[in-house]
Amino acid sequence: MNRNYYLLALIFIVFFVISFLTNILGPINPNASDSFHLSGLMTGMLPFSFFIAYALMSIPAGMLAQKYGEKSGMSTAFALATGGALLFALNHTFLVFLVSLFLIGTGMALLQVAINPLLRVTGGEGNFAFYSVFAQLVFGGASYLSPFVYSYLVTNLNQPAANQGFFISIFNKVTPDNLNWVSIYWLFAFITLLMAVVILLSRFPKVERKDDELVGAWSIHRKLFGIPIVWYYFFGIFAYVGTEQGIANWISEFLRTYHGLTPEIEGAQTVAWFWGMLTIGCLLGLFLLKIIDSKIVLRVFTIAAMLVLILTLTGTTQMALLGFPALGFCLSVMWSIIFSLALNSVAGYHGTFSGILCTAIAGGAIVSLAIGQMKDWVGLKAGMFILFITLAYILSLSFWAKPLIKNRTIKSKEK
Repeated sequence: MNRNYYLLALIFIVFFVISFLTNILGPINPNASDSFHLSGLMTGMLPFSFFIAYALMSIPAGMLAQKYGEKSGMSTAFALATGGALLFALNHTFLVFLVSLFLIGTGMALLQVAINPLLRVTGGEGNFAFYSVFAQLVFGGASYLSPFVYSYLVTNLNQPAANQGFFISIFNKVTPDNLNWVSIYWLFAFITLLMAVVILLSRFPKVERKDDELVGAWSIHRKLFGIPIVWYYFFGIFAYVGTEQGIANWISEFLRTYHGLTPEIEGAQTVAWFWGMLTIGCLLGLFLLKIIDSKIVLRVFTIAAMLVLILTLTGTTQMALLGFPALGFCLSVMWSIIFSLALNSVAGYHGTFSGILCTAIAGGAIVSLAIGQMKDWVGLKAGMFILFITLAYILSLSFWAKPLIKNRTIKSKEK
């Protein structure tokens, strides 16, 4: 099939938007906590409301996209995200914020299950690996950029009206004076509405799903849930996303609480560099996986993450500012390695298994919530030591994993 460069560009933009909306909660958390006078547990409810949508919707979303097509699934996803963003932009209460985050999270879950088969068909099977890696770089770039956009909006809305440009003045008219951080949701509403319109106006190719992309019936899901190895890897993904979001969602609050830094400036910048270093680490990971067994790469990066985490939580301000981005670098290879080890450890039903693994993204909901509860009980610093439990599980996986197919290295090719 000839490559459709318009659709390829559109798919990469979709990856960008998914990341742009998903990873903004870290910089927002301290401002939301102050505005609604939230406890640690209630602050943890914000990422919980977003990521629990993955647990509830990933499998049904896969079935719907398979039945009605990628175009219908993606347009519905952006419509849900637009509705969620507008709901909170117009009604600034904590309960509405939770509902808004759940709607946006549901939209992102729909997009995640539809986008990869479409990317394979649009770019051609022979280019799928390359485009998948490029999509991850786009995803990481958006995660890096979104905190800076948030910082720009919030800090410039605080300026006198005479110093505000045309763009900022528009946001100033629709954003309450005491809730400058809500302005990002007006931006989200505009972006997602624009994406919904563009997708509706675009022509999509028919996607013939390969056997390993098909989502099986509920009976297949029940069968897989009866296999212990499925649960082991489910908790591997759960532990990884819990670690990633447990760090990202609490960086700004940690820097404010223990080092007196502002969430809108230093906090947002550090979150951005956490995602930026995670993206850079992906590039190094691609090289390492060509020369070293993936289990060893996972083991080394996990041990490094545990060492960096202890220094970040207990060290000086400078160590924290450097440590959080370094943690992003350490986490960079974990998702892809755990996911590939999982799929390579079962003989079939890979599409169904992928959907099950995507429900484990709920780890981002549960771990962030647990850290918030621990913040109320013993303080945020002590609460973040929960992350050593999730990292320890990932480390154990690097020892007991026995995939049916190992990653192919240069040395294994020579043999």
